[in-house]
Amino acid sequence: MELLSRSEYVQNVRFSFSFFDEEGMTTVSTHVHDPDGDSLNPDATSTRMRAIVAELSDRFYERETVVRSLVAGMLAGQHSLLLGPPGTAKSELARELTGRVTGASYWEILLSRFTDPKRMFGPIDVAELVQGRYTQVFDGRATQAHIAFIDEIFKCSAGALNETLAFLNERLYHPENGGAPIPCPLISAVTASNELGDGEETAAVYDRLLVRLEVGYLTDPANFASLIRSAVQTDVGADPTTVKLDALQTAVRTHVPAIGIGDGVVDAVCQLRASLRRAELVVSDRRWKASVRLVQASAFLAGRTEADESDLAVLANVLWDSPTERPSVEREVLSLVNPDAGEALDWSDAIDELEAQLDSKAGQSKDALSEWAIKEANKKLAKAGKRLEEMRKDALDSGRSTAALDRVIARRKAVHARVMVEALGVDASMVSGAI
Repeated sequence: MELLSRSEYVQNVRFSFSFFDEEGMTTVSTHVHDPDGDSLNPDATSTRMRAIVAELSDRFYERETVVRSLVAGMLAGQHSLLLGPPGTAKSELARELTGRVTGASYWEILLSRFTDPKRMFGPIDVAELVQGRYTQVFDGRATQAHIAFIDEIFKCSAGALNETLAFLNERLYHPENGGAPIPCPLISAVTASNELGDGEETAAVYDRLLVRLEVGYLTDPANFASLIRSAVQTDVGADPTTVKLDALQTAVRTHVPAIGIGDGVVDAVCQLRASLRRAELVVSDRRWKASVRLVQASAFLAGRTEADESDLAVLANVLWDSPTERPSVEREVLSLVNPDAGEALDWSDAIDELEAQLDSKAGQSKDALSEWAIKEANKKLAKAGKRLEEMRKDALDSGRSTAALDRVIARRKAVHARVMVEALGVDASMVSGAI
C-alpha cells in the first residue's frame, strides 16, 4: 500500500491518503489536532456542528438546508443520499463534510456494476494464501471506516449488494472465508447518485438511506456569478471548524439519544402520519421509528435538550420515495410544524409559476420581456417579498422557527434575480442589493 500525503483537502486541515486505482476507490485517515478543551461536552459538540453547517452553507450556495440535513443525519448515525444531476457539487460537498471529522477513518468508493465486494471490504492476503490460509486484508477498507462516501450508490454490483446492505444497516461484514461476521465502526455514510435505481435490488439499498436530498443547479444569478468568481479567486479564510471522532461518537451514542421527545411531538408525528395517509403517501413503521433519532439530532444541533415541533421539519427529507412525492410531503410536514408554512408554501407556488412563465418567454423580444417583468413579475415578487418578511418578523417575535420561511424567501430572491437579469438586463453583480 502506497501512502501519500496531501496538505490541502479542507483548508489548513491535513490528511493522509491511501489510494487504490481499481474501482476508483480511495481511503483516507485524518490526523488533525484539536486544541480546544473537553470535546465530549455536548454543548461544545453542538456548537462545533452548527459552525460546520454555517461554514459549508457559506461555501456551497443554495445548500443550507441540504447541509443541515446531512449533519443531522450524521449526528443521528444515519445514512444520507444526495440525488441530482452531474455537476451539482454532490461529491465535493460530501467530501468537505466528511473531512471535518478529525481522527476518523474515512473510506470512499465510486461503485460500478463490476465492483467486487472484496475490493470494498478487504482483498485476499496473497502471502497468507500461499501458506494455505485464506484471509483478507481489512486495512483501509470499508470494514474499518468510521465515515464513508459512496458515489453512484445504485450501481452496486449484484455480488456486492448483500454485503453493502449489511454494512449500511447492521454495520457488519460477512468474510469470504465464512467466519463470524465482523463488526464495522461505521457511524454514517453519505451517498450520491445522478438518478434513482429502477429495480428491487436497488430498492433495498435505497431503503437504508434515511435522509434523502435533492440538489439542483444554482438558480440565483448572483450566486452563479459568485461561483464563477470563485474559480479564479483564492479565498484564504479562517481555519475550518472540525469535530473530533470521539466527540461525534459520544454525541451519536449518548447525547442525541438523550434528547427528550415530549407528548406534543409524538402527537404531531401521529397527526402527520394521518395527513400523509389521507394523501395516499404511506411510510413504513420502521422508517417512522428511525426518523425519531433524526428529530432528536435536529434538536441537539440546535443546542436544545428536548425536541419540539420545529424539529419535525427535517422529516420533509425522510418521508418520500419518489422525487414527485417530495413537494407534497414537504407541504404536509411544514404546514404541521409551523402555522406560517401553509401561506409560505402558497407564495412558493406563486413564485414557481412566475419562474415557469419566465422560462416560457425565452426567445421573445426584449420589449415584451421588459413589459411582462415591469407590469406583472416585479409587482408580484415585490408583494411576496414584503409579505414573507412580515411573516418572518412575526415568527421571530413569537419564538417560532423561520426555516420554512427562509427557504421561500431565498427562492423568491433567486427568481426575482432571474427576472431582473434575464428580462430587464440588470447586471447580475448588482442584483442582490436591489431585491
